[in-house]
Amino acid sequence: MLVANARTGAIAVALATLVAVAAQPAAAQDNCPNRGQLDTLYCDADGDLVADVPRDTARQRDPSTLVWAYTPVEDPAVYANIFKPFTDHLGQCVGKRIVYFAVQSNSAQIEAMRSGRLHFAGFSTGPTGFAVNMAGAVPFAAKGTADAVRGYNLLAVVKASSPFQKLADLKDRKVAHTSPSSNSGNLAPRVLFPDQGLRPDTDYRPLMSGGHDKSILGVASGDYDMAAVASDVFERMATRGTIKAAEFREIYRSPVFPTSSFAHAHDLKPELAKKLKDCFYAFRFPAEMQKEFNGDDRFFPISYQKDWAVVRDVAEKSGTPYNRAAFEAEAKREAEAAARAQQQRQQQQQQQQPPAK
Repeated sequence: MLVANARTGAIAVALATLVAVAAQPAAAQDNCPNRGQLDTLYCDADGDLVADVPRDTARQRDPSTLVWAYTPVEDPAVYANIFKPFTDHLGQCVGKRIVYFAVQSNSAQIEAMRSGRLHFAGFSTGPTGFAVNMAGAVPFAAKGTADAVRGYNLLAVVKASSPFQKLADLKDRKVAHTSPSSNSGNLAPRVLFPDQGLRPDTDYRPLMSGGHDKSILGVASGDYDMAAVASDVFERMATRGTIKAAEFREIYRSPVFPTSSFAHAHDLKPELAKKLKDCFYAFRFPAEMQKEFNGDDRFFPISYQKDWAVVRDVAEKSGTPYNRAAFEAEAKREAEAAARAQQQRQQQQQQQQPPAK
């Protein structure tokens, strides 16, 4: 079962599991006519860029309890209550027990699906590619309206009182990115900022904050001069009152990217996968969910091949392909960041303890 507060140890286990599983022969390797960029555990015979359901029906799963998680783009605990009406709906519609678990990192979420502990999940835009290639995730929905999927923009935000007016003003300043696999928080800035006169790694050293919310709060506190963040996260934080939008200023806005994907494990029994998708599409967001997700009121059908083409293009151009080496590097960075955060918390706790008499 997926543990909600998985940190350094869990991620280390994730890496060990990834290596161990990859070393074993997989049924998908046998007689697979096309794999593309998928890991050797999976096959893409029909060429749609996602893993096929196993042909051996004995390998198709139909569990009595379905476990799911939402992207840790912000504090994961926030979404347990926000998604409760949806989780309850799925339980009644699918006819199975549905369990929501909060994950603490993208790599932990992806490994959990790869190892079979997650049956479906909401992945943020950038990590969706890793989830597809390394965990056999099959994206089928995104938040939207009756008309279309609701996208988001990469924003460059600064304090409203700061002197910065354009990206080129941020040379040699403290600029926050979120995590290496994030589309708007890292990959897109590396591709889009240079044309605006600001080159990551040359004009500034990206500071990985660990999350869009952390980057935004860091700008507010003065820890960062500017942050590259997703517009939908910024808007949700303003709506909840976590930040005051008037205290920030936007100096760059990108073209639209697709928002987080919802994907099921490739090896779910086809009848179960279809039922799950139908139940997603039938759900209408209650008022609180619409408020949280900027007016989105439903799940809209998507195709990874078509709707994620621009995201895959950014990943390739930024030199961050969705392969095993990049994923393991990302998992290592997240583990190191979690270890540092844990050490800082322990030091703070020790400082707050009264001196021994």
